[in-house]
Amino acid sequence: MAIFNRFNSLVEALAEKKHDLGADQLAVALSATAPVATNSTLSNITQISYTNLSSCNITTISSGQTSGIYKLVLQDLVLTASGAVATFRYITLYNSTAPSQELLGWYDYGSNVTLASGETFTIDFDGTNGALTIS
Repeated sequence: MAIFNRFNSLVEALAEKKHDLGADQLAVALSATAPVATNSTLSNITQISYTNLSSCNITTISSGQTSGIYKLVLQDLVLTASGAVATFRYITLYNSTAPSQELLGWYDYGSNVTLASGETFTIDFDGTNGALTIS
């Protein structure tokens, strides 16, 4: 499983009410170019074309805190190719509801991923520990 890397802007975006992680639509962007921690909006990410892929929208399972530790649990997302898909390595999680499409974090899969028509790729959001925890 790839490790979640948080963008520096996430904490400020949460403090300034740019995210309602329990209600906003979260989505993924795919890239062959490594994000940097100082990126803050989707326009900072060099995306590959999302043509020939199933929906990039993510389903939120739960969003809440226990004993002062917040956990965001997301349903795994299965990307299904309906044609050739450009090579990617990085998956960025962003808030597609926010007007500026604020970034949350990214995953580095460690090597390039290619999908041919009919192939799938599962983004495994940690269902136990959450895709994102804040303490």
